[in-house]
Amino acid sequence: MQAINIIAHEHRSLAAVLRGLLHVVREIRYLSIEPNFELLDAMLHYIDAFSEQFHHHKEEAYLFERLGARLPAAASLIDRLKQEHQSGAVKLRALRDALMHYREAGSSAFPEFSSRATDFAAFHWDHMRLEEDELIPLARLHLIGADWDAIDAAFLGHTDPLLGAEQGAEYQELFRRIVELAPPPLGKVS
Repeated sequence: MQAINIIAHEHRSLAAVLRGLLHVVREIRYLSIEPNFELLDAMLHYIDAFSEQFHHHKEEAYLFERLGARLPAAASLIDRLKQEHQSGAVKLRALRDALMHYREAGSSAFPEFSSRATDFAAFHWDHMRLEEDELIPLARLHLIGADWDAIDAAFLGHTDPLLGAEQGAEYQELFRRIVELAPPPLGKVS
């Protein structure tokens, strides 16, 4: 069941980026800090590249698939989580569009970007909580050793047939870049 720890770690990484995004939004709103579009772009790129294209794919292809086969009663929960993965991708596109509009139009477009960032973060926190509070406990109860062997192999090896095994290191590098770009208390202190 090593995958459970990896999923929790990946959720914490995503949550850190979301908290960082909201921190930057608050600084822009309340402290009139000039927006760092390079940092905002890197944050949204990380969310898109890691969460939407990598993490969710592994959850669906391995964890959801195995649990659905072992516990048909979990179908509605799994369907809901898959739908939330799709909704998250749509919400992320809207957030990226709002960021692009903010960059082009200036401060008049900030409220829309800020609202979308806040909504997106809340949506993802609720989604991760549902996975950790409902799906993972069911998986612990109903999956067997062979299921966990396959799931662990996928998560431990960052095995993703669409992206390749080297992607894990690229996401770690992107996360490091976000930390480097972010001002304290989010990023490194010079």
